[in-house]
Amino acid sequence: MKKNKIINDPVYGFISIPAGLVFDLIEHPYFQRLRYIKQLGMTHLVYPGALHTRFHHALGAMHLMCMSIETLRNKGHEITDEEEEAVAVAILLHDIGHGPFSHALEQTIVEGISHEDISVLLMNRLNVQFDGRLSMAIQVFNGTYPKRFLHELVSGQLDMDRMDYLNRDSFFTGVSEGVISFDRIIKMLDVVDDHIAVEEKGIYSIEKFLIARRLMYWQVYLHKTVVSAEQLLSKILKRSRELAFNGRQLFATPALNHFLVNTVSKADFMREERHIEAFAGLDDTDIMSAVKVWADDSDFVLSQLCRMLMKRHLYHVDITNEPPNGHLEEQLINKAIKEYPIYKKEAHYFVFTDTITNNAYKPGDGSIQILMKDGTLQDIASASDNSNLEALAKTVKKYIFCYTKDLF
Repeated sequence: MKKNKIINDPVYGFISIPAGLVFDLIEHPYFQRLRYIKQLGMTHLVYPGALHTRFHHALGAMHLMCMSIETLRNKGHEITDEEEEAVAVAILLHDIGHGPFSHALEQTIVEGISHEDISVLLMNRLNVQFDGRLSMAIQVFNGTYPKRFLHELVSGQLDMDRMDYLNRDSFFTGVSEGVISFDRIIKMLDVVDDHIAVEEKGIYSIEKFLIARRLMYWQVYLHKTVVSAEQLLSKILKRSRELAFNGRQLFATPALNHFLVNTVSKADFMREERHIEAFAGLDDTDIMSAVKVWADDSDFVLSQLCRMLMKRHLYHVDITNEPPNGHLEEQLINKAIKEYPIYKKEAHYFVFTDTITNNAYKPGDGSIQILMKDGTLQDIASASDNSNLEALAKTVKKYIFCYTKDLF
């Protein structure tokens, strides 16, 4: 007879892992792979403590989900044991489709399919292996289960994913602006007309949550040096694929090589099992082992970029509200062609522009509803007397201009 397991989490303390399906899923290789994928990718190059993994995050999100279900039951909402297990499984597996350094990977070697799509594919495969016991969890994850509020706890403006990653990322980076009152927010949750709402007395905790999310994006997720490192890794993977497509035999693990030499579309992922199995074998070590070897490759572009990453000689990044100076970009491109043994078509590996966006809150898109004392519902943006929330509802777009430091 299996017993419940306890994991000592640095953020929440002891987390209970129930026996049965949840425990068996955590034991599965698909989930164990998350131990070897950092939650914040290249962020440790700025905040050295940011070495926590997606395994940590998934367990933390599941813990918060169990707290939320207990709160809602105590307020008289019927949630069966089967539904509790399903929503716990849905949040546990919500990130199972993430690859190593996911944003860099999704922009380069795995194109046209998001990590959410891959999560569903892996969950469907697990459902077959576990004789259909994940069917309800998949419905909750996809938003097709009749109780809509369960899906909102997995994927919504106030889901347990965001609740955990803000708390956890602020803990491991040391950026205190990201600390939120997760326990108070959870205690204030309620369900109205099959949607998650927050009691009026929790409004200030929600304001803090939204502001913390915005600050974490600019101070951590979109920190200019983090952006620089992610852009550099993206360029490395792009160059490696370019060489592989031209017939070059590059060092790579079998899983990484599969995506270097093949262009895999979303339809290919859905149709052929070999693609999803190769993906399930990818983690951070595949990428970093290749980068270490490629640093001595005969191709100047690939070796130079890899050496820059290994030595933390990252791009200089200018972040501006307006498009960068095109004349300066052209000057630096010409300088790169003169100083490096490259052709003009390769200069974009060393000088380029891009954009980044930050949107802390989207009213109307699964908006946060405040349950007022008179029983009415109001969107947080109108219920709050904090004028800053209106600004948070606007998508902020900024331009980035990246170039190697020795060119300027």
